[in-house]
Amino acid sequence: MTDTPDIVVLREGTEGLSMESYAEALRARLPERTVVHARTPKQERELVRDARVVTGITVDPGLVEDASNLELFACTFAGTDHVPMDELDERGVGVTNAGGIHAPGIAEQAIGNMLVFARRLHEGWRRKQNAEWRHFQSGEFTDSTVTVVGLGSIGQAVVQRLQGFEVETIGVRYTPEKGGPTDEVVGFDEDAIHDAFSRSDYVVLACPLNDLTRGLVGDAEFATMPTDAVLVNTARGGIVDTDALVSALRSNKIRGAALDVTDPEPLEADHPLWNLENCLVTPHTGGHTPKHWDRLADIVAENVNRLDEGGELVNEVLARRDD
Repeated sequence: MTDTPDIVVLREGTEGLSMESYAEALRARLPERTVVHARTPKQERELVRDARVVTGITVDPGLVEDASNLELFACTFAGTDHVPMDELDERGVGVTNAGGIHAPGIAEQAIGNMLVFARRLHEGWRRKQNAEWRHFQSGEFTDSTVTVVGLGSIGQAVVQRLQGFEVETIGVRYTPEKGGPTDEVVGFDEDAIHDAFSRSDYVVLACPLNDLTRGLVGDAEFATMPTDAVLVNTARGGIVDTDALVSALRSNKIRGAALDVTDPEPLEADHPLWNLENCLVTPHTGGHTPKHWDRLADIVAENVNRLDEGGELVNEVLARRDD
């Protein structure tokens, strides 16, 4: 095993995917670099000490303290709240994330869920389970209005895939003056949100969870939405008031919801959302894709090359320093 690796892939995997496959993807893109997969805690201690780039879910602060050559920690998650940012910043180490690699899969799932409700496919599945050959009425997705809350990589991927469906789109973003790919763009202020929701057949949540968005959709927002509106949450469970959602679904204040994320998560086995026919639940699988490592390896390989050039890194969440 080399004593001076360029890139160390840490041992803890994600989403049931092999970290060795990730290392292989990096080797294919960086044939002139030494990429090593640390398989044990001992190997991590020995290898990170001299590595220039370390990548994984997170890195132990003790390893950062001993890593004299470390310039970049490439997190394999989009979120970095679990990463020791203070220790990395103190050492001048840059941090990047995996933002954007999940966008295609999440967007496809969001589109699929909207089509399920438009065509009432879930009712067809229910009747199949009961061996019940009985017709039911479906709607159309055409001419619907879709509000996408958050126009980052996921929101933009949703909007891109909506092209061709002949729907109107409203985008909600922090800086509406920048415009966006939707037919209309509004801000996060309460009046603008309610105006958009009041005109929406579908509301897709694709924004991060923060102080502004926590509890963004609650009793007041469900009261504003049309009774045939559908909520699609691809973001984080805490953006929606769960009790308010259960109440809205039970009382038909909205037509339905499709949730890939929940609050709490995971849902307890006896949670009422499981038993509501107008609520579709998937266990946070929207971002799963066989292209996970390929997309992430593209980002990390690009950043390794940019380190040599001194340029700004892709998906940078903490800038590296030379001091």
